[in-house]
Amino acid sequence: MIKQVILKQGREKSVIRRHPWIFTGAIQKVVGSPEQGETVELLSAGGQFLGRGAWSPQSQMAVRMWSFMEEQIDLDFFKRKIREAIVLRNPPVISDETTGVRLIHSESDGLPGVTVDRYGEYLICQFSTAGAGYWKKSIVDALHNNISCKGIFERSDLSVLKKEGMGESIGMLWGEDPPEVIEIVEDGRKFGVNIRAGHKTGFYLDQRENRSLVNSCSKDREVLDCFSYTGGFGVAALAGGARHVTLLDSSGPSLSQAHSNIQLNNIPEDRYTLLEADVFQTLRKFRAENRRFDLIILDPPKFVESRNQIDKGARAYKDINMIAMQILNPGGLLFTFSCSGHMEDLLFQKIVADAALDALREMKILRWLSQAPDHPVITSFPEGKYLKGLMAIAT
Repeated sequence: MIKQVILKQGREKSVIRRHPWIFTGAIQKVVGSPEQGETVELLSAGGQFLGRGAWSPQSQMAVRMWSFMEEQIDLDFFKRKIREAIVLRNPPVISDETTGVRLIHSESDGLPGVTVDRYGEYLICQFSTAGAGYWKKSIVDALHNNISCKGIFERSDLSVLKKEGMGESIGMLWGEDPPEVIEIVEDGRKFGVNIRAGHKTGFYLDQRENRSLVNSCSKDREVLDCFSYTGGFGVAALAGGARHVTLLDSSGPSLSQAHSNIQLNNIPEDRYTLLEADVFQTLRKFRAENRRFDLIILDPPKFVESRNQIDKGARAYKDINMIAMQILNPGGLLFTFSCSGHMEDLLFQKIVADAALDALREMKILRWLSQAPDHPVITSFPEGKYLKGLMAIAT
């Protein structure tokens, strides 16, 4: 018999609105002794059936919902959810012009804790919740039965796993071992992706459309790509005809891969500079030297990991945006981003506005930017939208 989780009186409202997270504070009692990741039946205090989810006893999110209907959670369930996700991403997202794509985006595809990225002929997976780990074998079976690929590789090396009471797991799950670096194409631009050592699953697929926007705005401009990682924005700017691009990052290995990616696209070496240095210090150095740029990209790592870090993170975002504005030529473009889910859109916009005031610059927002469409946001789960950005012009 399936185990049950019964909610406290009045705590079923978010579930009825189909939000997939149930916190420990909402739970009245657990019937039976479900093991970690096992499927449980969720009931209201009055006994109303609310759905089925995965039990995670060591997490503050004690249940993550698989379904809000009375259906079995089994191999057929995962096959169906994966087919639905693939259909969603068929043209224009998946094409010969783009061979790196997110296929499964966790809660927004109805599979909490399951992330699957496709790089060429290989799938790279992350299983970040107890339920995802419990059903890993079935999910992998459903993947290779629905998607033609050479191999499936796991990169479950996330810090959040500790909160789930899970250990890290990296290695082959099915099929042929992928090469150390997989070559992909993005809107005609080539990139090598290190799926074993790179951030996330190896590449920031969520910035695809924003890189293409930078590509279209870069002609004849002097460009500064801050937190450049493996050169996604830098390559886009160079391919778009930038006069010169400075790629700035504190990681030597990332810049080495960026160099390889630039070479993949046959860019002459006199058109770019690789600079291994601290971004904050270097921006101040450029300001002191009166160095100026026509287009600046700020794509930093998460400055806000939790709600109690919002104030500290806001100061960091304001600092780098203020200095970037001060070294931007009149008519120059600023592409500035936050990938911190706890940083709300309006707060980020206010931080950028305050940075402009302190920089004594007038900036006009031309576009609000977000994650690529293969990172969808289901309406009942607004937390699925984490990447926000602004394209602004200095007047």
